Amino acid sequence: MIRKLLFIIIAILPLPLFAQDLSFHSQGNMGIVAGSEKAPVNAGIGMLKIGGNAADAAVSVILAEAVVDYPRFNIGGEVIFMFYDSKSQKVKVLSGLGEAPLSKEGIDWYMANGIPISNIRAALVPSVVDLCVKALQLYGNLSFAQTVEPTIKLLESGKLVSSAIPYSLSGVSKDTSWYSSLAKTFRKLIEAEQNFHGDRKQKLQAVADRFYRGDIADTLAAWYKAKGSFFTKDDLAKHITEVEDPVAIDYKGYTVYKANTWTQGPVMLQSLRLIENFDLKKYGYLSPEYIHIVTEALKLSLADRDTYYGDPLFVKVPLENLLSDQYTKLRYPLIDLNKASDECRPGDPVNMKALLGKGEYLRVMGGTTICSVIDKWGNMVAASPSGWGSDAGAGGSTGVTHGTRLKSFNTLKGHPNCIEPGKRPRVTLSPTIVLKNGKPVLAMSAEGGDTQDQNQVNFFLAIVEFGMSPYDAVTFPRFNTNLHQGSFEPSSDRNKAMSPKRTLSIREGLSIEDWLSLIKLGHSVVLDQNKVNIGHPAIIYFDQKTNMGYGATDPSTARFTGALK
Repeated sequence: MIRKLLFIIIAILPLPLFAQDLSFHSQGNMGIVAGSEKAPVNAGIGMLKIGGNAADAAVSVILAEAVVDYPRFNIGGEVIFMFYDSKSQKVKVLSGLGEAPLSKEGIDWYMANGIPISNIRAALVPSVVDLCVKALQLYGNLSFAQTVEPTIKLLESGKLVSSAIPYSLSGVSKDTSWYSSLAKTFRKLIEAEQNFHGDRKQKLQAVADRFYRGDIADTLAAWYKAKGSFFTKDDLAKHITEVEDPVAIDYKGYTVYKANTWTQGPVMLQSLRLIENFDLKKYGYLSPEYIHIVTEALKLSLADRDTYYGDPLFVKVPLENLLSDQYTKLRYPLIDLNKASDECRPGDPVNMKALLGKGEYLRVMGGTTICSVIDKWGNMVAASPSGWGSDAGAGGSTGVTHGTRLKSFNTLKGHPNCIEPGKRPRVTLSPTIVLKNGKPVLAMSAEGGDTQDQNQVNFFLAIVEFGMSPYDAVTFPRFNTNLHQGSFEPSSDRNKAMSPKRTLSIREGLSIEDWLSLIKLGHSVVLDQNKVNIGHPAIIYFDQKTNMGYGATDPSTARFTGALK
């Protein structure tokens, strides 16, 4: 049963010949793009229109968002890119995530002085260009020149192209002086592609080689040295986009795919494993009991995240145990239906114990934008571009702005997410792809830092358990707990990463009766009036019975979708 809710109904705008007018929800069977501003969504639709597929469209969206969504996302930032291939019916994850400096001297400096929250020493190796090239090489049909052309037009206009400064960017500079420099860099990359004698993949590789190993890398390396960065040309030359298998679970016939523990993605999988032990339909969507169960499951999963997650190329993460039947059976009884927990309670998946031990949780161990695409062939992309801009400038004459994602590491020796040379930080970026019978059902991407997987659990359950439309799923109230370590507090003292007040933040719309019931259960409930914690979603749902796709974004966050007709 749907309880007392307040929501906005937005009318679908009239359809032109090829693409639906950009709105907060759309439908079609020739391809759908959901993203941030109108310009990136139009870029993606444009790629579908000329014969590109979901990968081509997503790359074009991502490149345009590096301009439109700056400084929330920038070309020197990072992108987690998930792709479902309709031919092989397989999902792959592309790690468009840069690394810490290779310099041991640099890592020693961070361990001694801490990780800054801004400037070039807070940046990772820029990864977006290589990610885009790899996605086009493996899955796309179009050239780099075609996918980047809409972005070059935005840059060469010289105008601030963002239609709305997001809630978190008040006071952000509207400086566009780097636009022309980045446009020139893109023109150089197109030149590298067009002048190389070889096949399409080799031409694309020439793009990455010029950026990471050619004259652009030389310019960046000189700028790094001048700015006091620990990066050298060697850091750029050795960067590659890892292509990985996803992590997956089955939830009542749906296969849910996430990236590995260099992201927080498995939090959603662990939470769903716990939640499936309860009959949510018996309580009703957004009932106090429903909110309580989901919140308590998230608390347990986030505690494990903060204790065990890190880059699996560097640390051994007991992920198989964390997702196992045995561990789930030990953990779900910790959810007390009559009382909220106010304690951090990681488990012990190594020794198969429900709890690691009292007190050990703290002792032992930004900005983002959105992109989801489906094409007429059934290929699907869910991507999370990010990289909050630093104050270090724009890469000299390259126009390559950098992010501050290095602060997703910490400096606690022995912790799985402690900074090391060439290591990827455990990030909050966390797109999702869901299949049923090997075919696509959902692509989800969300902004919101530590709330990204919390919000996506909300959306997934609304659609899968309660049969809601994507638009209803993103507009009905959603909720988040702050009972976890903040992912942007890089110090060795993990107590500082915990919020001093443990709260359950809920978007407006619940009845007073439900609100009081949650308080009675022991939750410290607060109203998320400023929509800081609700995140900004981009969801694409594919109805396998009607072969119709549906895109949805939340109208309160000024994000858009469009459908190709």
